[in-house]
Amino acid sequence: MLRYNTGMNDSNWQIFGHDWAVKLLRTHAGTDKLRHAYLLVGPQGVGRRTLALRFAQAINCENPPQQGGFCGVCKTCRQIGAMSHPDLDLLQPEEGHKDILIDQVRELQHRLSLSPYIAAYRIALLPDFQRTTIEAMNALLKTLEEPAEKVVLLLTADALENLLPTVVSRCEVIRLRPTSLKEARAYLQSTFELSDEKAELFAHLSGGRIGAAVNLVQDPDALTQREKHLGDFLDLMPATLCERFKLANDLSKPYDKAREKTGEVLPIWLSFWRDVFLRSFDSDLPLVNIDLAAQVAQMASQIEAAAARDLVIAHEKAFQQLDSYANVRLLVENLMLSWPRVKLTTKL
Repeated sequence: MLRYNTGMNDSNWQIFGHDWAVKLLRTHAGTDKLRHAYLLVGPQGVGRRTLALRFAQAINCENPPQQGGFCGVCKTCRQIGAMSHPDLDLLQPEEGHKDILIDQVRELQHRLSLSPYIAAYRIALLPDFQRTTIEAMNALLKTLEEPAEKVVLLLTADALENLLPTVVSRCEVIRLRPTSLKEARAYLQSTFELSDEKAELFAHLSGGRIGAAVNLVQDPDALTQREKHLGDFLDLMPATLCERFKLANDLSKPYDKAREKTGEVLPIWLSFWRDVFLRSFDSDLPLVNIDLAAQVAQMASQIEAAAARDLVIAHEKAFQQLDSYANVRLLVENLMLSWPRVKLTTKL
């Protein structure tokens, strides 16, 4: 029988905005309610992996303060938090591949057939499981249907629609959603002592995804890079195709970094055109780039709403093409052909 150290308290798991999910997982940890597979679904940056690791700590903590809690300081808790515990198997695409392959799943299944080395349960963490081939998903079904004793699988994904229904049906599904911008702003202010302006900006840029907002706070370079990318982007609005294509050429070199570099700027470009689209229709939905409200309004006043919509669609399709190993330079040049030539009087 577990003995709880009542001198410590870990009632909230330090997870913001998902109280109901924490409460559910706390009731499952270390009890007969524990399932063999959990699927945490939500947009990137909403806290899926953090919640999964907290749950893994609660399942295996050496000195839990109470039922469903974890101390956070024992060797097991620290190693799981750092994703370095011998009984924690992490499954991610191998270098040079965008998806998890069937051979990786088979190797995982072999490891899961072994008893835990030192922990109560062996944990398999499969983040972004949507990045898995159909064959690999099908291969995992055997483990989901006939799980080994003392094994818990923790899958995360961006949307149920990107997974096989047979995989979803064999998991305890936990849907995570962004918090409101007001709650996100208040959390950032109270936790990191940010100014009103900074907290408001991070809340909007993250869309209420606390994990994404925290990353912005902790990585100042990310905000600097965003400003640079937006500055280059807006400078090209009145530019000739030749000038625009210089940026496409820069993004496509070196070859082994082209996809990564383009994947960094595409969401920024898309977020701007989304804001323009919203303003074109006088939508009440909040802007992402609230620090560019003037530029967004200028652009929305100079192009048709239908054109703004088409630009959003074109950039969304570019994401899919980039993920399908399309030629990066041609992809970016094609996008630039769709950009209107507009002179914006307001600069960053």
